[in-house]
Amino acid sequence: MVEKVAQVGIKKQAGWLYFIDKHGDISRAKMARAGRTKGKGKVEKVAKVGVKKQKGYLYFVDSKGHVSRALMARGKKKKKR
Repeated sequence: MVEKVAQVGIKKQAGWLYFIDKHGDISRAKMARAGRTKGKGKVEKVAKVGVKKQKGYLYFVDSKGHVSRALMARGKKKKKR
């Protein structure tokens, strides 16, 4: 189940990876491609949101440019055959 946390409405551009940084803001970095030198690229802050993260949730920028969160699937036990 996905829950919208903040309505921002940013426009995403191709070739960029959008994520929520440690301050709760939306940032982006250039996506890695074959043949390009590896290493840390320049990270740009796109929007200052200030979302307070809670433990156990995955925060992301959805397809409409809003900040959303989903409950992390962790600790599921596998059935033995």
